[in-house]
Amino acid sequence: MSAPPLHPRAVAALACPVCATTFTVDDGGAGLRCAEGHRVDRARQGHLTLLPPGRRPPTGDSAEMVANRVAFLSAGHYDPLTAALRDAVVDGGPRTLVDLGGGTGHHLAHVLDHLPDATGLVLDASRYAARRAARAHPRAIAVVADAWARLPLLDGAADRVLVVFAPRNGAEIARVLRPGGRLVVVTPAPDHLAEIVGPLGLLRVDPDKAERLAANLEPHLSPVGSTAHRWTASLDRSAVATLVGMGPHARHLTPEVLAASLDRLAPSVQVTIAVDLGVYARPW
Repeated sequence: MSAPPLHPRAVAALACPVCATTFTVDDGGAGLRCAEGHRVDRARQGHLTLLPPGRRPPTGDSAEMVANRVAFLSAGHYDPLTAALRDAVVDGGPRTLVDLGGGTGHHLAHVLDHLPDATGLVLDASRYAARRAARAHPRAIAVVADAWARLPLLDGAADRVLVVFAPRNGAEIARVLRPGGRLVVVTPAPDHLAEIVGPLGLLRVDPDKAERLAANLEPHLSPVGSTAHRWTASLDRSAVATLVGMGPHARHLTPEVLAASLDRLAPSVQVTIAVDLGVYARPW
């Protein structure tokens, strides 16, 4: 399946990583050209790479991690999260959405299905994720970008920014949100995946995560509200392996250690999915 054409309203939100000026679509959709003449070619898989000059491509999810993410999300285990995210984002009828660290674009595509007049951009460090995201929705485009650098977006370009289990650069998020725009951020709660963290030796949620989140965001954005979401997923060993393989745990466990730990699990495990969803506003 070929990637959809670059949506003009999504392109209008982008900024050249060299000079920060606006882009137009060049050569019938083969790439972009900015007002100062800098050109960016579109990859044959459909995504764009917009990194600041001299910035090395960030280390993003591997092809295997992305494939695991696609399989796990497609199985519906995180559908309650996607629904909660949709409900938080669609309020007010936003027209330009940015999914920062958005991976394959799974969550954003679902939100866009409920906002027929909106367009979206998926920014992620992984070129493998961007290849998937380029085909996630006809009104979204995918960009390889670095969340810790200046984002390739114009000031005030976004009505909503989504961040799901991804880095949060508070200053840059505030810059790209329009006045009155909102950030919707999802973070794991302390009891997330509680039943398998110990048996599999997974990374534990930082007990100071809430404080660190506030320190990162609240100098730039005002908290609006927070809700906790909890549900239980029935996962067989294969699904548990896919879950582990799609996230940061995959970088800390060798396949041999993980396989041995999985063999000691029951054939089916009830796993707690526990996340906190926070909403922040740019007040000025």
